[in-house]
Amino acid sequence: MPLKIHELNHAAIHVKDLEGAIKFYGETLELPRLPRPDFQFPGAWFALGNQELHLIEDLNVEPAKRDHHHFALLVDDAFEARAALEKKGITEFKGPSQRPDGPMQLFFKDPEGYLIEMYSLPK
Repeated sequence: MPLKIHELNHAAIHVKDLEGAIKFYGETLELPRLPRPDFQFPGAWFALGNQELHLIEDLNVEPAKRDHHHFALLVDDAFEARAALEKKGITEFKGPSQRPDGPMQLFFKDPEGYLIEMYSLPK
């Protein structure tokens, strides 16, 4: 029987400052918080449409450059997303700029240095 993958279920990132990450993803990005099982380690879950973002507190995570990978979030308008994020205190961006196949891409980092892309489809 062939292997059948249905979808990406979640992305998990390790964070040193769990409360700061919860504030960023919950308040700045306005992601809905999800119930989380009672694991033996602190963390938080957020909805990303039908997928999830899992934050895992890791007090031993070393400071490192984290922009060699990213996750992308579909938004209605990358320019409006940038304006909304600027009002919430985000100041460093790359874009929005157009991808060769049409979508507009906006890149920025979370407080832990993880690179996030927001993109919008051509209208």
